[in-house]
Amino acid sequence: MEEAKVTRPSGSVPVPRMRRGFKTFINEVIREMKRVTWPSRPETNRLTGVVLVICGILVLVLFLMGLLVGSALDLLLQNTR
Repeated sequence: MEEAKVTRPSGSVPVPRMRRGFKTFINEVIREMKRVTWPSRPETNRLTGVVLVICGILVLVLFLMGLLVGSALDLLLQNTR
């Protein structure tokens, strides 16, 4: 892979030169996508299930916390009347 020439304007941080166009960008994206190790279908399904279960647990926890805070506020407001 060819390296981009780097210029150092006034600071010490290297800044790559703008030498690429849209077509080069697309070609680099395609090249990188070929390097990706994609998960298998069963692994994808398993991980999707894990994400859905965790989301369900979080929904349940937040719902219960809302009920708890709501009940606590109701008790506090009843005592102030």
